[in-house]
Amino acid sequence: MKIAIGCDEAAYRLKAEIMKHLDEKGVEYQDFGADEGEAVLYPDIAVKAAEAVARGEFERGILVCGTGIGMAITANKVPGIRAAVCHDPFSAERARKSNDAQIMCMGERVIGLELAKCLVDIWLSCEFSGGGSGPKVDRIMEYEKEYLERAGKP
Repeated sequence: MKIAIGCDEAAYRLKAEIMKHLDEKGVEYQDFGADEGEAVLYPDIAVKAAEAVARGEFERGILVCGTGIGMAITANKVPGIRAAVCHDPFSAERARKSNDAQIMCMGERVIGLELAKCLVDIWLSCEFSGGGSGPKVDRIMEYEKEYLERAGKP
């Protein structure tokens, strides 16, 4: 599995520790920034990583900022992407199993390092279960298509 990973300056330390954790687990990733000490606008990082996931270059993505919220909002603007804020084991599991979220978002100012690593492990180990959630995810994608067509973007 290949992971796109990115952060803003509010979460550089968390991203660096997650990358070490991925290295230990043998998970391949590409860092979309930011670099240590670099001030960036988190939407720029979120869009770059989410577009790469949407194009199929990466199976999943991990985005971190101060709260995870801004990264999730921005990533969800990219057609085809479902990004979820994951701050507890249940949300990390359900983001994958029920919502087929390809991108998990976390906040360095919200959760600690050990919890973040645990959530990454849960999220990476889960697959979309379909079942009763399948029609719901399909509906999400139907609404996305409808709004893109209204905007003149097939």
